Amino acid sequence: MENLPNDWVALLTLVLILGLKHGLDADHLATIDGLTRYNAIHHPRLARWCGFLFSLGHGVVVIGISLTVGALSSRWQVPRWLGDVGAWVSIVFLLLLGMANLRAVLAAPGHLPVRPVGFKGRFLGRLNRTGDPLVIAAIGALFALSFDTVSQASLFALTATRFGGWGYALALGLSFMLGMMLADSANGLWISRLLRRADQLALVASRVMGLMVAGISLLVAAFGAAKYFFPAVDRWNDGKELALGMAVIAVLGGSFLLAFWLTRAPVAAASSSAGN
Repeated sequence: MENLPNDWVALLTLVLILGLKHGLDADHLATIDGLTRYNAIHHPRLARWCGFLFSLGHGVVVIGISLTVGALSSRWQVPRWLGDVGAWVSIVFLLLLGMANLRAVLAAPGHLPVRPVGFKGRFLGRLNRTGDPLVIAAIGALFALSFDTVSQASLFALTATRFGGWGYALALGLSFMLGMMLADSANGLWISRLLRRADQLALVASRVMGLMVAGISLLVAAFGAAKYFFPAVDRWNDGKELALGMAVIAVLGGSFLLAFWLTRAPVAAASSSAGN
C-alpha cells in the first residue's frame, strides 16, 4: 500500500479493487452471515439487504476519514511507522483469520454449511441479532473504527493530495466504498439464497467459499511478510499492485460465482425439466 500508483485512473481503479477485497474480509463475511441468518428467520425481506446496509455504514466512516485526512493533509504528514504497523496488523490478522476459517471448514459437520469465522463480530454480542436497518448500518460503521481501516483510508487519502484537494480524497473514498458495497451486497444475497436451500450442493458451496477465503487470507499474509523481509520481493511488487489486486479479486470472484452456481444449478435443472 505504501507504493500507490501516480496515475489517477490507476489509483482510482486500485482503490476500487481494495474496496472489493476489503468487502470480502473474513470479519465482514462472518458478521453479514450472522445478520442475514437472524433476519432470514425474523425479517425475511430485510435478510438480503444486510450486506448492503453493513457496507453502507462502513463506507460512510471511510469517507469521513478520507475527507478529514484530505483537509488536514497540508498540516500533517503520515508518520513512517504507520506503514510498518499497518502492514503487520494486516499480516497477523490475515494469518489468524485464514487459519480459523480453514479450521472451520475442516471441523464443520457434514450435514451443516460452513459459517465464516471473524474476530470483530464476537465483540458485538447481541448487536448481531437485530432487525433494525439503522443498527445494521451502525455495526458496519463500528467495524470501520479499527486500525487497519483507518490507516488504509488515511494512506490513500494522503495519496490523493498529490492530485489536488479534498475532492480527490472524496473520490477515492467513494471508490473504496463502491467496491466494498458490491462485495458485501453480493455476499448478503448469496447467504440469503444459501439459507433457502438445505441440499448437498448448498453444503458444498459453503465449503468452496470457506476454503477460498482461508487460502487467500494465508497467501496474502505470506506475501506481505515476504515483501517486508525480502527487499527483492518488494521491488518486484512495485508497480504491480493493480494487477495483483485484480488477480486476488478474480480468484475470490470466481469462487463466489462457482458457489453461487452450485446453489442455483439444481433450481435451473428443475425448471428446465418442468418446461419439457
